[in-house]
Amino acid sequence: MISKEQITADYQQIQDEICAALELTDGKAHFEEEKWEREGGGGGRTRVIQNGNIFEKGGVNFSAVHGQLPDSVKKALKVEQDDFFATGISIVIHPNHPMVPIIHMNIRYFEMPSSFGSGVEPVRWFGGGIDLTPHYVFEDDARYFHAYLKSVCDPFYRDFYHRFKLWADDYFFIKHRNETRGIGGIFYDRLTASEDLTWETIFEFSKTLGRSFIPIYTELVKRNRDKPFAGDEQQWQYQRRSRYAEFNLVYDAGTKFGLETNGRIESILMSLPPTAKWLYNYQPKPGGEEEKTLSLLKKGINWV
Repeated sequence: MISKEQITADYQQIQDEICAALELTDGKAHFEEEKWEREGGGGGRTRVIQNGNIFEKGGVNFSAVHGQLPDSVKKALKVEQDDFFATGISIVIHPNHPMVPIIHMNIRYFEMPSSFGSGVEPVRWFGGGIDLTPHYVFEDDARYFHAYLKSVCDPFYRDFYHRFKLWADDYFFIKHRNETRGIGGIFYDRLTASEDLTWETIFEFSKTLGRSFIPIYTELVKRNRDKPFAGDEQQWQYQRRSRYAEFNLVYDAGTKFGLETNGRIESILMSLPPTAKWLYNYQPKPGGEEEKTLSLLKKGINWV
């Protein structure tokens, strides 16, 4: 089994690579870094980019934390041990352009070592995913995004894309709105080794997914950053951002885990957009691009 020290080091390197590439893509803004320590053990590097040419607000955060799990988290995870270690990268980018999509990615590793002689097996798993939240759904972009993810998944295991795509559809669903947060992507959790899947393979998959972020997002930015837009499109962007905020505050498991394990609040809530609007009982114009987008915010759309 690969050590948690190796996983931590490789995730830090991926954070460095992504930040450098995003600065080049934006061409103006630079990341500000805050190193922090968690009271219960461990810490991280929060990196935030703001007020750029294209990125209004974004974060590429790394953490490696350890300590004891609260009883509420142990119950939710269905584990008996107290001590835990978790490391990962979490990314959310909110562009200032309504034709450029919001993107989120997360790769993570979690373990709970067993006490000597306890008779309890150690717990460990990988999780992660990447999903796209366009303010306006462009079908060519959606097909490109999902085809790229399939090309990432297929070399590692035959059913990764299909299984993780369905998982993302279910996970990134705003139940109280009866709509998906965006066009999905892939999502997986508690991925462990098996007879035909080694820990090394899972770790390589995690890193490959992490390194897919830049080619995917830079292509989508390039396709859309120069498209014209007006005030109505900007208002729609703020309306869609409100749905993003609702999901993260009500349903997101990472937000809940961070808050319940005494994580750093600014890092946890980095995912929220800088500006969002809740227009009362908003109804899109019949036949418009906004109505078309809402019609595509559904589970089960096969983009590839």
